Amino acid sequence: MAIPGPGYSITARVEAPASPHTTAALTRAVGDAGGALTALDVAESRADRIVVDVTCDAVDAGHATAIEKALGEVAGVVVRKVSDRTFLLHLGGKLEVRPRVPLKHRDDLSRAYTPGVARVCQAIADNPADARRLTIKRNTVAVVTDGSAVLGLGNIGPAAALPVMEGKAALFKQFAGVDAWPVCLDTQDSDQIVEIVRAIAPVYGGINLEDIAAPRCFEIERRLRELLDIPVFHDDQHGTAIVVLAALTNALRVVDKRIEDVRIVVSGVGAAGHAVIQLLAAQGAGEIVACGRNGAVHSGQQGLDQFRGWLAANTNPRGETGSLRSVLPGADVFIGVSAPDLLTGADIATMAPGAIVFALANPDPEVDPVAAGDHAAVVATGRSDYPNQINNVLAFPGFFRGMLDAGAHQITDEAMLAAATAIADAVAPAELNASYIVPSVFDAAVAPAVAAAVRDAVTNPTARP
Repeated sequence: MAIPGPGYSITARVEAPASPHTTAALTRAVGDAGGALTALDVAESRADRIVVDVTCDAVDAGHATAIEKALGEVAGVVVRKVSDRTFLLHLGGKLEVRPRVPLKHRDDLSRAYTPGVARVCQAIADNPADARRLTIKRNTVAVVTDGSAVLGLGNIGPAAALPVMEGKAALFKQFAGVDAWPVCLDTQDSDQIVEIVRAIAPVYGGINLEDIAAPRCFEIERRLRELLDIPVFHDDQHGTAIVVLAALTNALRVVDKRIEDVRIVVSGVGAAGHAVIQLLAAQGAGEIVACGRNGAVHSGQQGLDQFRGWLAANTNPRGETGSLRSVLPGADVFIGVSAPDLLTGADIATMAPGAIVFALANPDPEVDPVAAGDHAAVVATGRSDYPNQINNVLAFPGFFRGMLDAGAHQITDEAMLAAATAIADAVAPAELNASYIVPSVFDAAVAPAVAAAVRDAVTNPTARP
């Protein structure tokens, strides 16, 4: 059942009688309508009337409207205005540019700009590698999208994708001190995207691809990695894979199983599913069965593209066929990166004892987490209102911090495995339990630990976590 959350928080400014019973009546109205009251502030007061700001969380936009109506039905209350707090937060955007050096007088200007800057330009022209030392390049990442696969909204285009990319850039700065900037491209032609990113790359120390639909995202990432000497990382793929592996590492510790010994069923063979499977395989997963819309991917299938062809060749060693539901019995682990409501609690009951369920479709997971919890030992979702949220913010800020600090030129499996290990180990043995297999996204120790692990993996590539 959906519960009110801050994503649908509103503030209603109401005018009401100056009565000792007014605030109680407003509180009751919000509660009776199913809202969660978070603040009630008197903004204005007169002898006979008061103006009150009522702030509460709702389930969705329709529920917010119902709360507004309930407030308006309180005797003597007039609703002046209702503000959606999420929209208020986005007014004017979430990012700004600030200079890192003082520009207070002529001497400052002469060094930061003309004529002094010309000598710095010439130094870089003479030795292009100095761009990392003398410009923003060493700490800057481009967050690139074409708006073709934004959250659960689908193909909404570059302008509508911008708030997400702003948020991503803000997270880079907040958690790892990385200066990231949205680059929302008004094209979904792979050749054009590759060429545009290649052309702007001199400014950046890394490229974070975001919300680009499969299978184009695979080709775009591959081609950019071949062209550029800076890391190119599709977060929807690899960020998800890193956090899934970290969470699975700890979940297996909880149920006392080894990744080499378990049977894993993955629902979803798009960008995230493909990357999750590749990283699990790199970590030595014993048996993986990948399921798409047509059921289990296996080597006997015809007409597979190169990406599903890789899955057919490297997973499902027993050649199982059939639907997701038919291959799930006996599995130790279920990982869903696909679509809502594919399974029921009864399906989870067919899994092996000590089952692990990661139902990551968002906002509605592949199986109801409560129903899954009746049968599985460990349950994780992509939602913030259940324990064990699998959230990419645990990975990408620290991952890029480490890549930038190491001056890395490419993404490697070793670096991603090291990041996953660092995230898993951020949960101390004394803290680890079925409801706490990944650290909080606000744990300030996570990003530095990930950065250090990635930096070590890049500078010592033979090391494995």
